[in-house]
Amino acid sequence: MIHEILPVGMLQCNCSIFGDEASGEAIVIDPGDETGEILKILERHRLRVKAVIITHAHIDHIGGAAKLKAATGAPVWMNENDQDLYDQLDAQAAWLGMAPPERTSIDAAAREGDAVKLAAAEFYVIETPGHTQGSISLWIPAERKLIAGDTLFRDSIGRTDLPGGDSRQILKSIHQKLLTLPEEAVVIPGHGPLTTIGREKERNPFLA
Repeated sequence: MIHEILPVGMLQCNCSIFGDEASGEAIVIDPGDETGEILKILERHRLRVKAVIITHAHIDHIGGAAKLKAATGAPVWMNENDQDLYDQLDAQAAWLGMAPPERTSIDAAAREGDAVKLAAAEFYVIETPGHTQGSISLWIPAERKLIAGDTLFRDSIGRTDLPGGDSRQILKSIHQKLLTLPEEAVVIPGHGPLTTIGREKERNPFLA
């Protein structure tokens, strides 16, 4: 399976582009910005997007969703507990000193246990609140990969001092839902370098 990770926008959010070579279908996760670059990758691999999935509604993860949906027609998935945060997109843009991006309607509520299929691979939604109330992670057993959003990072965890954040809740999400995954599972965080579940169990100072 094709998997390209493109750091986008001023905060360098890790946008993941998964594609199946046989069917030509793709899933794009967290298109925060730089929609043109995302479309170039899709065109290079001759992929058509079947779903756009948002791990949480911070602007650096969802800012390009409207443009990507307009270009591809793909439905946008997001957990409904982040709708209020998405409704404050203009305020988020003001905090960062940037122009507010276009907004789109959310087509599907990404809930615990939901699965989006890409060929033989299934992308399972895991609700991991704490960084925001609607934060989700995506577990892809066939690829042994976890898209963690801003919940779990290499040697760190997501910040909880922004609206909707809860420090106890994020630790509960990580310990009960993410650290139970296979130790060899590769973690693609919302920002920064990749890691594994095993490495974070052993070395992450926030999880001791």
